[in-house]
Amino acid sequence: QVQLAESGGGLAQAGGSLTLSCAASWRPYSSHVLGWCRQGPGLEREFVAVIRWGGGRTYYTDSVKGRFTISRDSAADTVYLQMTSLETEDTSVYFCGVGSDVGICRKPLRRFAWGQGTQVSVSS
Repeated sequence: QVQLAESGGGLAQAGGSLTLSCAASWRPYSSHVLGWCRQGPGLEREFVAVIRWGGGRTYYTDSVKGRFTISRDSAADTVYLQMTSLETEDTSVYFCGVGSDVGICRKPLRRFAWGQGTQVSVSS
């Protein structure tokens, strides 16, 4: 089973910044896609941003484009999500996931178990 450990959530004011980290328990393959999903109370888990481990191509949901940046540190097997210009609508539990394509939130790797996520709360 592969696991990812999220950290870095917290409380921020609207317009502020937070950076999330996601450390892999294994060395990701170049075919893996890692990234972030979020889930609000009573809502389904939704796609935020992902990055292809091989090549580093990134994908974002429209609502975070220009505000969030996903990156990876191959030496540390870690993915980051830099969040700027935070909005109250960004308040959610953020989960890190892995899959074989960009749809990691709906279809992660079979061997992957979701972690507890990290809470991000943005106040107005």
